[in-house]
Amino acid sequence: MSYKKLKIWQSARELSIEIHQMTLKLPKFEMYETGSQIRRSSKSIRSNIVEGYGRRRYKNDYIRFLISSHASVDETRDHLETLFETGSLSDQQIFDHLNQKIDTVGKMIFGYIKGVENNNK
Repeated sequence: MSYKKLKIWQSARELSIEIHQMTLKLPKFEMYETGSQIRRSSKSIRSNIVEGYGRRRYKNDYIRFLISSHASVDETRDHLETLFETGSLSDQQIFDHLNQKIDTVGKMIFGYIKGVENNNK
């Protein structure tokens, strides 16, 4: 099986693509500040899933990377909120949609971590 078949990776991939597309519409100065940060943190979600999957034979390593992935979810949420609070992202619908996707990915990763801890994944 490949990491590409993992629902958590597929959802994290979708999120990172949508975040990337959103940042292309930010004010120019924000492209290199918070825009850059949110792109990196959203891509870190999926990258940590991949790296953990590559080490899945070592349960503790796998869990550690999944926890890092979950931490990147929180970082991505904070960047999104900062963009909205400062007015750099002013579209309420885009904010709400991305915030909901971030919630979903976070819950999926948390559940997956529990499954790995209980040897169910």
